[in-house]
Amino acid sequence: MTLLRMRELRQLPDEDLDRKIQEIEGDLLRERGVAAMGGAPASPGHLRALRTDLARALTVKSERRIAAATGVPAGALDGGAAPSSA
Repeated sequence: MTLLRMRELRQLPDEDLDRKIQEIEGDLLRERGVAAMGGAPASPGHLRALRTDLARALTVKSERRIAAATGVPAGALDGGAAPSSA
């Protein structure tokens, strides 16, 4: 599994983003279960990649929720520089 890019996640419709979050959570749960039972993970970096992907997907979902509540376009919340107050 490759790391998901923020640009790719932002282009997904809400339904696909929710599906992707559920998929990642399921994979993460499986990997943690294997580790908890004493099994060695197939790839130690895979767990980290799953956590990173989940955090990115949840960030996009949060941006959309905030944009809907405030009326600010979701693209304006993509980590751009804050407007200066000067």
